[in-house]
Amino acid sequence: MIITMSTSVRECLELQLLEMEMIFSMFPNKEDIAINGVNSLSIVRRYIEGTYEPLPSSIEFSVFVKTDDLKKAELHVYLPHNYPTKEPQLFVRSSALDKLQHNDLNKCLSTYISSLDRGDLCITNAIQWLTDNISSYVEKSKHCNGNEADTGKSPITFHRMWIYSHHIYRQELRKKILDCAKRLNLTGFCLMGKPGVICVEGDKEHCEEFWRDIRYPNWKHISCKHTESKDVSDSMEGLRLFQSFEELSFEAHGAYGLRNDYHMDLGQFFDYLRKHQSDHIFQILFGVEGKS
Repeated sequence: MIITMSTSVRECLELQLLEMEMIFSMFPNKEDIAINGVNSLSIVRRYIEGTYEPLPSSIEFSVFVKTDDLKKAELHVYLPHNYPTKEPQLFVRSSALDKLQHNDLNKCLSTYISSLDRGDLCITNAIQWLTDNISSYVEKSKHCNGNEADTGKSPITFHRMWIYSHHIYRQELRKKILDCAKRLNLTGFCLMGKPGVICVEGDKEHCEEFWRDIRYPNWKHISCKHTESKDVSDSMEGLRLFQSFEELSFEAHGAYGLRNDYHMDLGQFFDYLRKHQSDHIFQILFGVEGKS
């Protein structure tokens, strides 16, 4: 198939499924690939076959590439509906890299992808590029961290983010929020329903990674309303207002099937905030003073 800018979405999705098959053959171990949405690929396939009418969600997944010291680098991939006529959105992260190495690595990967012919499938190329290059970034990170140890510990920034969304319903999204907070050692909560509110607290870089991950790539009607930061020399545990990350669900008004009428009891939510020394946030989130 010759790919042009006029190639249809259905033809692009066919190519995306073809490339997914190639990626599965590269990684026979199922643990090395994580698809966002258990049935997402089958829904795309049904759309192509004409048995599923709505335009399916874009394909989104992660591939885990091992470095020489067996640590894993995660390549997160988001494929727009018209990929490969449009560039994919890629982001690499690894516990073996610091913030500067992450930025450097992702810039180089983006430059590499941009150098390829637009219209060609390129995710397998990106995986191979990461496999070939990740170890050099890990070594650079070790060297930099070694120099840091000689001069003393770098300061830690404790951070808290208050995030507002028009609503949070989908089970898939709620699981992503919980899993992401747990992976990044963040505490706080996710208030599901309408409106939706998320609070995360912990290391600043981890909070920013959480914010980037959950809104990526196109979550509409979500905004970070307020942030709080404080530099600490040692532990940040005494600054946390929450002991874990939990999902909240209070009594609701209205029928669940009628989402425009399904509102969480904000009085109960205000009481929850007050118990966690955060009642002042209510007005920042909703523009009105809170009441029990």
